[in-house]
Amino acid sequence: MWKTVLRRVLIMIPQLIILSILVFFLAKMMPGDPFTGQINPNTDPRQLEALKRAAGLYDPAPVQYARWVGNIFKGDLGTSYIQHVPVTSLIADRAVNTFWLSLLTTIISYSISIPLGVIAGKHQDEWQDQAVQIFNYVTFAIPAFVFYILGIWLFGFLLGWFPISGSVSPNASGFWGTLGSQLYHIIFPAILSALITTTGIVQYLRTGIVDNKVEDYVRTAHSKGVPEKVVFNKHILRNSLLPIASSFGTVITGLLSGSMIIETVFSYPGMGKLFLDSIQQRDYTTLTALILIFGFLTLLGNLLSDIIMSIVDPRIRIK
Repeated sequence: MWKTVLRRVLIMIPQLIILSILVFFLAKMMPGDPFTGQINPNTDPRQLEALKRAAGLYDPAPVQYARWVGNIFKGDLGTSYIQHVPVTSLIADRAVNTFWLSLLTTIISYSISIPLGVIAGKHQDEWQDQAVQIFNYVTFAIPAFVFYILGIWLFGFLLGWFPISGSVSPNASGFWGTLGSQLYHIIFPAILSALITTTGIVQYLRTGIVDNKVEDYVRTAHSKGVPEKVVFNKHILRNSLLPIASSFGTVITGLLSGSMIIETVFSYPGMGKLFLDSIQQRDYTTLTALILIFGFLTLLGNLLSDIIMSIVDPRIRIK
């Protein structure tokens, strides 16, 4: 298997090269520039031109691309035109916030969706299954941003149970005080995000259980007198979890990608909000770095999914 993994890693190299070319040149095709509108409107146009020239924006595109790639290999992703700090440190700070929010969201999501999927599958067409299906229809039908805004309005404004913005309270002090404040700030968006993302997992698991219950190997196990609990746990549930396991690699890498919707609604300083801000502010250095990182995470997630599937089900061999 390790030879296959090495081959897949080598294949990722030309994919990343193509991705970097597309990212760089598409970013250059965006209208506007990072200086116009960010400086005093009365600034002399010649000063703006000097800033653009000093930043290398007038160099030939291949020269700019080669300089950008060379800096990446040195660990230098450039300096943010807007924040005026190294992009590496900017992304690192946001990635920590996104990681903890995404990790808590994932834990809550699987803690809710797997039991619901098992209940719906075991009690097919009974009231338990119908209740789960209603929950699925509601969470699937409501747009995410509407669900988040309603949650903020009810639990943030009316009841005042949770904060509605930021990642930590300004007056938090000390290790435990800061940690408690951070947890208090991420628990609410994590719960809302988890509730709205359970639909797919619940439906995949329910469908898998319903389909596997009528398979020949299940009938054979029943005919041999194998206890129902053993049949369900060892055969039905295990095989039904395979579709969920197949996407777990992308879930892992997605912990660093963040969500533009939840982070924007809650003004949470994470990777998703940073990506959206970099687009709006024409922050080319931050934008290109983020897209390249997201692309790499996507390729890595697909590879991890294949590896996880080959471990969970030995019958599957990644090619």
